[in-house]
Amino acid sequence: MLQFFSKYKFFGIVMLVLSAIIITIIYNVYTIDDGKTLPIYQPNDVTAELVDTTIQHVKKYHEIANFSLTNQNGQTITQEDYKDKIYVADFFFTTCQTICPIMTDHMVKIQEKVKNDPEIMLLSHSVTPKVDTVAQLKKYALEKGVNDKKWNLVTGDKKEIYDLARKSYLAAKDMPYNEYDLIHTENFVLVDKKKRIRGFYDGTDPEAIEEIMEDIKILEKEK
Repeated sequence: MLQFFSKYKFFGIVMLVLSAIIITIIYNVYTIDDGKTLPIYQPNDVTAELVDTTIQHVKKYHEIANFSLTNQNGQTITQEDYKDKIYVADFFFTTCQTICPIMTDHMVKIQEKVKNDPEIMLLSHSVTPKVDTVAQLKKYALEKGVNDKKWNLVTGDKKEIYDLARKSYLAAKDMPYNEYDLIHTENFVLVDKKKRIRGFYDGTDPEAIEEIMEDIKILEKEK
């Protein structure tokens, strides 16, 4: 019996080492990184009704255009304020009584989850900028508990905002009877540090919050 174990001792050690390596690999695969990546959305990937006709053909290199808008504190907000940031954007208006209150409440929950993460910000654009003055946005921000360091509610030139909605964020439906009218959607748009769209989410769906948070973690790992 001792001769048997002595004869196969080396083989046993090799098998033991191999088993340890295999277990380690399996553990890493299932508990550390599933290798998931997020798509980079182009205008050609999105439902045509949400995309301005001038860019529906674009299949690559799409990014959020530069902008200059005014936030709830009367400060000018540009791409520089979001440089090297991952952010969630949406479109709303303060007097909306349908989907906007739900969307805003869900943004508040996202804000709470990212409050200690300097890489993440939020950006909400008013689609009724004449009504949503700085004072109105400030009042709304205070009511909703907006953290000024994490979340900008912006107003500004109506055409610029509408162009951003349809030509950059791909998040609003056109209303053809008026050149500068549109219907904003419930979409939350996830933007990466290179100003590219990486996800669309139903801002009225509570489950979408967790999906956004998981996708943000994925983006934070990207180099």
